[in-house]
Amino acid sequence: MGIIFKQSLKNTFIIYLGFLIGGINTLILYDRFLTSEYYGLAQYIFAASNIVTPLIAFGVHFSIIKFFSAYKSKKERDRFLSTFLFLPLFIAIPIGFFWDYFHNLIMSYVAQSNVKENLIVESYTFYIYVVAVCCAYFEVFYAWAKVQMQSVFGNTLKELYNRAATMMMLFAVAFGFFGKEDFLFYMSLAYVLRTILMMLYAFKLYFPKISFSLPENFGEVVKYTVYILLAGSAGAIVLDIDKVMIPGKEGFQVAAFYTVALFIGSFIEAPSRAMTQILQPLTSKSINEENTNEVKSLYKKSSINLLLVGGLFFVLVNSNVTELFKILPNKGYAGGELVVLMISSAKLFLMLLGNNGAIINNSKFYRVTLPMGLGMALSVYYLNNYFYYTLGLGTDGLALSTLLVTLLVGMFRLWFVHHKMSMNPFTNKTALIIIQILVFYLVFNAWNFNVPSFYLGDYAIHPLVNIILKSIIIVPVYLFLGYKLNISNQINNLINRRLK
Repeated sequence: MGIIFKQSLKNTFIIYLGFLIGGINTLILYDRFLTSEYYGLAQYIFAASNIVTPLIAFGVHFSIIKFFSAYKSKKERDRFLSTFLFLPLFIAIPIGFFWDYFHNLIMSYVAQSNVKENLIVESYTFYIYVVAVCCAYFEVFYAWAKVQMQSVFGNTLKELYNRAATMMMLFAVAFGFFGKEDFLFYMSLAYVLRTILMMLYAFKLYFPKISFSLPENFGEVVKYTVYILLAGSAGAIVLDIDKVMIPGKEGFQVAAFYTVALFIGSFIEAPSRAMTQILQPLTSKSINEENTNEVKSLYKKSSINLLLVGGLFFVLVNSNVTELFKILPNKGYAGGELVVLMISSAKLFLMLLGNNGAIINNSKFYRVTLPMGLGMALSVYYLNNYFYYTLGLGTDGLALSTLLVTLLVGMFRLWFVHHKMSMNPFTNKTALIIIQILVFYLVFNAWNFNVPSFYLGDYAIHPLVNIILKSIIIVPVYLFLGYKLNISNQINNLINRRLK
């Protein structure tokens, strides 16, 4: 786990710095400089592009991670990379050619809500395509770097660059360099630049001799790619369909409110995203080498470490979320505590699974990802319709459907890996850390400092003071208890080195 911890720590720092900037953007700058309608529009464009991205990427980034380490000669690797470098173009070009059809489809959907502000999307639908193509090729070149065991630069571009670029564009709007109507144009340019930077870095690490010969196992690779493409598309639908569905009923402003709650609830997953960057290629390498013991070790270590760290942020987020909503200028954001709890619970459960997804994707049982992904997408879609439209549960219903589907599919994934490969992520400390998380949540969620109300201009300062005071207590006590219980050998060793 040495290389994992070294790069994961760097990636975690980068991701949380990105989350800090993203939090400033989401909680402060967007609503003040862009208004809720244009914020909701921006999130709609980005969410829709995220749904299109896996289709354009064609599963190439997953195929690179799975198969690259299996090729032994440079000639084989060059043929493989050359083939899959151009494959996304066979999807991207036809989609761009028929974009007028997709534009009309989008406009007919958002017009259903009869919210007049929704019509602002008409001038921006093509940005969905531009961002999707950029993201697809970014993931291809990011995977290219990850198989060289270099994930930090790509992680910086993925997690920090976009949020820093967003902050710059928002300040540019605030200072009048361009209008809020041009925000998405300049953000699209930022995505183009990000892809170029990732491409140059990937080529610096490994520049193939371009070959137009297909790899010998091309049929096997394409079969895998198609499976992962469909499964990846379904996974993207699960992640972003909520933000795409809301404007069809309630408009872009409500989508903005939901996005804030979603962002806060997703805050806890940063360690998972950091560790996954390097776990994916290492898991693939271990499976290709048939090193079952290493796979089992990675499974257990990733689960307990992610659960311990994720649990701390779960407690911090959910014990402070009510105070956090008090800081926001628009009162429409308040009342999202239940959304935050359900989304963060879903994220924490996924962290409990460790590198389960990487094991399935890179094993000979990868075909199960297709029915599993399609089942997730269909379940989320129908549950969203039932909770959101039929029962009228609002955005709480959307979060509930995400939580239920995550729990059901996650339990199936646990059973599947245990049944097929005789391994599970649990250790004798798993139950202990779950109890610790529950106790901390129940205690600190029910208790606040009695801080008197005071303001700095229009800004409420007392909720921020409450958040800081509670966090000062939670963090050291939580870490001390986890250290004394020896939940994670890796984290304890890290603390011991720092204490010396």
